[in-house]
Amino acid sequence: MVIQIDETTKAKRRRFLLVASTPLTLLVIVTASLSFADETAVSPTIESLRTLDVVPLPATRDWLVEAIDRKAGLYRGTHPAELVLDNGLLRRSFLVAPNVACVDFRQLASDESLLRAIRPECRVTIDGREYEVGGLQGQPIQNFLRHQWYDNLRSSETALQCVGFTSGRIAERFVWKPRTEWMATRPDWPPRGVALVFHYQAPQANDGPRFEVDVHYDLYDNIPLIAKWFTLRNVGREPFKLDTFVSETVAYVEASSQVEDLIGQPLPNVHVETDFTSCAMDGRGSQRDTVHWLPDPQYKTQVNYLLKTPCLLECRPPLGPSLTMKPGDAFASFRTWTLAFDDRDALRTSLALDRMYRTIAPWVAENPTIFHVRQADSNSVRAAIDQAHAVGFDLVLMTFGSGFNIEDESEANIQRIRSLADYAHDNGVALGGYSLLASRSVSPEDDVVNPETGKPGGFARFGNSPCLESAWGQDYFRKLLQFYERTGCDVLEHDGSYPGDACASERHPGHANYDDSRWRQWTRIRDFYRWCRAQGIYLNVPDWYFLNGSNKTGMGYRETNWSLPRDLQEIIERQNIHDGTRFKTPTMGWMFVPLTEYHGGGPAATIEPLDQHRDHYERRLQNLLGAGVQACFRGPRLYDTDETKNVVSKWIRFYKSHKAILDSPLIPLRRADGRDWDGWIHVNPQLDTPALAMVYNPLEQPIERSIAFPLYYAGIRNTSVVVMQDGATRSVHVDDRQHAKLDLTVPGHGAIWLMFKK
Repeated sequence: MVIQIDETTKAKRRRFLLVASTPLTLLVIVTASLSFADETAVSPTIESLRTLDVVPLPATRDWLVEAIDRKAGLYRGTHPAELVLDNGLLRRSFLVAPNVACVDFRQLASDESLLRAIRPECRVTIDGREYEVGGLQGQPIQNFLRHQWYDNLRSSETALQCVGFTSGRIAERFVWKPRTEWMATRPDWPPRGVALVFHYQAPQANDGPRFEVDVHYDLYDNIPLIAKWFTLRNVGREPFKLDTFVSETVAYVEASSQVEDLIGQPLPNVHVETDFTSCAMDGRGSQRDTVHWLPDPQYKTQVNYLLKTPCLLECRPPLGPSLTMKPGDAFASFRTWTLAFDDRDALRTSLALDRMYRTIAPWVAENPTIFHVRQADSNSVRAAIDQAHAVGFDLVLMTFGSGFNIEDESEANIQRIRSLADYAHDNGVALGGYSLLASRSVSPEDDVVNPETGKPGGFARFGNSPCLESAWGQDYFRKLLQFYERTGCDVLEHDGSYPGDACASERHPGHANYDDSRWRQWTRIRDFYRWCRAQGIYLNVPDWYFLNGSNKTGMGYRETNWSLPRDLQEIIERQNIHDGTRFKTPTMGWMFVPLTEYHGGGPAATIEPLDQHRDHYERRLQNLLGAGVQACFRGPRLYDTDETKNVVSKWIRFYKSHKAILDSPLIPLRRADGRDWDGWIHVNPQLDTPALAMVYNPLEQPIERSIAFPLYYAGIRNTSVVVMQDGATRSVHVDDRQHAKLDLTVPGHGAIWLMFKK
């Protein structure tokens, strides 16, 4: 995104930094993208570091169980020129002279050095020339970096030089209007932590572009997580083109060494994720275009004979951005988050990812119950709102195939939907609808163009797809904004979101050509989702746009599975929840309940008539609400008799009564296989009820089982008071492995739940 900085903005954002090499020179840096609380401007000198505290010892508590007694901060290291970002769990250290370079990146709980060699802070390519930002040279080998070598390191004459740094509290990335009625607790926004920005100037060549770069770091409290990005400004008198960039590059310690062919080579024990995402339903898959683990050609002393060990991280856009920046323009890269795991245990990895998303995308904790009404006529929608209100559902969505058309901007349609939204809100229910963006053809003039043929087709991820910066695309987003501003609706299911297609058209108004098309389309969808987040519009998006404001995606399923017989669906449902919550929170994924036929299957696949299949309906509610996972209940109604209504109401009350623990991290006990019991346990050591377990029996006959419940991550030690669903209580011993063993009877085709208290 290019931002024009006017004189008013300049006046508000100036920071004055003294340059050590020219003490009588006053340098003014315009920091257009900074918005810190309690900002402090410091010159990059050894003297400036002496005022900082010495970096303290690492935290000793398990951050996944207890709040640690350390906050993120800025410290001085053991070397006189060493500046340290540290939160007790993760440390990133920099030398600030003769230029800034990262010289240590350390997971403190495992005391593991992640970094083996110095690289530039970032790289930008402008008018065909690549510029390194920061960095130091002279490291004798690339296997490791010794403190004794620091004094012999030198700055590249062509690299951008650091002229100062700014620190403060973390600022919000964008505005969030939380829907607190759908959350058990309201998380911090912006997240707590410390922000650090290094300011760089380009070499002052008479014939080159004049620009400045700020490299930003956010280190968060209570989690081994750090974010990085850069901003660039044209401070010259001539325009230039930002061709591309590498916003993060780290020479990581290799995860293993293999002399010959690399077979099953593990990567360094970190999760790296950017907010530049596209078509994916999981965090790792969403990074295939921006996060690259590469061989390091500078690493000549590695064990692998062909020098192919994947131990160099580069984060860069897949194309472009290829943006022309006029004098005064500013550009912000995408952000990269690095979560450093303390070991490779699958459960700890899963819980760490859960904490990461709750920290940097806290809107994922909004978890409304969702009714997909099949008909969008006013009578059907009002009836759906009435039923949702009667049983405690939070949200009604006019689903695909219902006749709802968000692109209909006729006055009659706008006023009709406005009336329905008002009616819904009067009943405490949110209202919205479905819109398909991609995976369809709009017109030859507006679809993405294949660079090989100069025509649409055969290139887009879904075969054909509209370009978001075509005339149609720009008008589509205008219609969406107008719809929500005028109707007051507060829900959008945005299907086929931007899948990452580039476009070779040179006639679309929103991009110049192929090279800039992907960046500009991503900016369009990013800014729209952020606008929705600021308005409190709930976003169901079947792609990984969480870091830019979406609330929920698919838990991980195959749609045609809902044409299977009902009894098979309920087992697969629990499998999907078990597997999907290994890399997302329960509140981040939706499931699906076909109250009426969906993808075929006939009467055996559906629940209607609801009262005739009330037992199965209840099992689906037990599955989903017992997991804290919401489903899209798709049909014309939520109940058809008072008995059915009572069943739905009972489980909605159960979920809302225990929402805080049910929306908490889920630990699997046994994966569903249809052969024996399965279940999971929710844990949250900060709650009065720090654990709630669900145990399911897929068999026809009752079963008696002795089950060990893991309570370490619930913070329970020695003994626990167990509260059964019938209200009975008992005391149970917690063994040295922090497990509590209970003998339980589970009814046939049934489930039981039990709570653990300290």
